[in-house]
Formats: sequence, structure tokens, C-alpha cells
Amino acid sequence: MTAARLVRTAALAALPVLMTVQTAPVVSTFGPLRNRVMPRLSGRGRPDHIALTFDDGPDPLSTPFFLRLLAERRIRATFFLLGREAQRSPGLVREIAAAGHEIGIHGWLHRPLLLRGPRATYDDFARARDTVADITGIRPTLFRPPYGVMSTAAHLAARRLALTPVLWTCWGQDWTARATPESVHRTVTSDLDGGGTILLHDSDCTSAPGAWRSALGALPRILDTCAQRGYEVGPLRDHGWPTDTDTTRGTAGPMGSTAGSRTDTAPEQTDATREQREDHTADDPGRRGRSRPA
Repeated sequence: MTAARLVRTAALAALPVLMTVQTAPVVSTFGPLRNRVMPRLSGRGRPDHIALTFDDGPDPLSTPFFLRLLAERRIRATFFLLGREAQRSPGLVREIAAAGHEIGIHGWLHRPLLLRGPRATYDDFARARDTVADITGIRPTLFRPPYGVMSTAAHLAARRLALTPVLWTCWGQDWTARATPESVHRTVTSDLDGGGTILLHDSDCTSAPGAWRSALGALPRILDTCAQRGYEVGPLRDHGWPTDTDTTRGTAGPMGSTAGSRTDTAPEQTDATREQREDHTADDPGRRGRSRPA
């Protein structure tokens, strides 16, 4: 057997092992199991508090409505932003931050992490993180994966970039065309308990057109239900307790992360950062009209 054939045979034999390693974290996608055995990843916090989070923004057509409602109710939340959308609407990102909301990242593009290798995953996270840091002066430390699906490469990249992955304990399934304010409220509150994290969407950029209206319509009733049950509602940074990891990264945040690291100088330059200004006009075919979670 030639050396080339030996190498090819060994590579083919190793492929199933590599695929298993890459996809092993998918088990965290199963909500009931995750909530029970992975409380930190689920966003489980103190029992008298509910963390309110939004994905897929910023969207100039919809996010301002959520900001206005939250301001009227004097509620702050955590917004997980897509890097490309943040680059398109930097003023809106600054508005979110100025209103006192917490900002995490949702990646640069809303694409499955299981289909990406380690380098592509790292560059995607770094590009989103650095873009938000450039706009706000605060380096995000929270991350939520598209579709709520992690990979081994995603865990490694998040660790390298000092990002804490956070998912959710209840959602509104508000990304579908059939969602209504009533269905979103019912779905959220059926799984709502103290220490939980709510997932809603303030944009339809990866959902059915106009789906965000169901979340907006449900939000006042969701806040009322939390108040009736005696829960305080706020961002993830107010959700947990300090841990020993906080001593190495500043102010205590959720599940041992910080709410954000202020940067007095420009964030570290990565390949992703250098590329982001070169292709910011590139669009994603089928951006509207796809039904998907998170």
C-alpha cells in the first residue's frame, strides 16, 4: 500500500470521530435536558428574576418599537445582535446601548455553526464582537448561537474570545408566520418560572416577514404576567450571582460572565475585523421569509 493511500485511509477512518467531536454539543439543543443538567448554558439565574432577551437585531424597521415599549415600562433587556445588521445600523446599536440595555452577539451571519470549521467559526464570532465594540466602545462578553445549536468549534472560539454562551429556558416561537400575540404569550408563560430566560425576536431578518409584530404585541402581557408572579425582569447581567471567574474579568455578570468590557482603545485586530469593511455590502439571498428559531 502506497503512502498516499495509507494517509487517505487513515483520514477516512478518522472522519467519523471528528464529526462526533464537532457535533457532540448538539445535545444542548434539547431544551428540557439542557434546562435540567446545563443551567448556566440555559441562562438559569436567581429565582426572583427573569432575564428578557431578544435575537436577530438591530432592525431599523422593528427594533425601535421594542425600545419604545421597554422605555415606557422602564425595563432593560439583553439584545443579541447579528454583526452584519449592527454594521448596517450603527446608530441603532448606539441607541440600544444608550438606553441601558445589554448587548451580546448572535454571530456575524445567522448560519448553522455545525457547518463551519474552527477558523470560520472564530472569525465569525470575532468579527461580530469587534464590530459591536467599535460602535459602542464596550466589548461584548455574551454570545448566543444561531438556532441555539453549539458545536465544539463554537465552544473553543467562545473561550478564546472570552464569550459566554447563553441560551434560554422559554421562548415564544415568534418567528413563524402563524404566530400571534396570544400564542407567543401562551408559549412563553407555559414554561416561565423563576430564574428563567425568555427568548423573543425584535427582527424578522431570519423569520417570516412581519413575525416580530407577534412578539411586540405579546410583550406587555408577558411583562404583566412576570409582575403578577412576583418576578423582576431585566437583562442577563442582573440575572446571576458572582463566581470565582468574575474576579479575573471584572464586574460580575450572568453565570460567571461580565456584562461587557469597556475598551478605551480599539479592539484587537483579527482577520475578520480587517475583512469586515471590504464586504459589508454583501447580502444573503433569501434574507427574508425563512422560519427559524433564535
